[in-house]
Amino acid sequence: MREGAAFSTLYVGVLLAVPGLLAWVTGQAFIFPSLGPTAFLLATVREGEVTAPRRVIGGHAIGVAAGLVAYHAIAPDIGVSVTTTAPVLATAQLRFVASGVVAVVLTSGGMLATETVHPPACATTLIVSLGLLSSLVDGALIVFAVVVLIAAHKLVLYGPSFDDYVPRGQ
Repeated sequence: MREGAAFSTLYVGVLLAVPGLLAWVTGQAFIFPSLGPTAFLLATVREGEVTAPRRVIGGHAIGVAAGLVAYHAIAPDIGVSVTTTAPVLATAQLRFVASGVVAVVLTSGGMLATETVHPPACATTLIVSLGLLSSLVDGALIVFAVVVLIAAHKLVLYGPSFDDYVPRGQ
């Protein structure tokens, strides 16, 4: 087993517990599927280019923006969802699929152009473009949840340690 695997495993839970508690207290979507892979990267890489806040927050923000554009331009309120079966060759299903594909293309191009590559953001853009969290408020909550996750991570890495509160040398 990889050195530090137990710590990383628990750390993923600690990181996700912060936006999870926000979701529980507020009833809002502060926890969503693509936040899991982001927390995993933060817990296993901790510091590095792949977990730089600019990349993580930027990638998710681009994913949200691309998802909102694709969904509202191509597939708003078409009566199709990821949990229902559509008739074969239905136009609504084609629009639904196109929304997802266009969103991932826009997200990929946007992340590459701005050097904010964060692969979990491609899942974020699908969440938005497939109508799961597709309002402007939902998009803002997604980005805020990512910021909260990064803040919790930075606090753990650079905040006060337990030793700072233990009296010494008496």
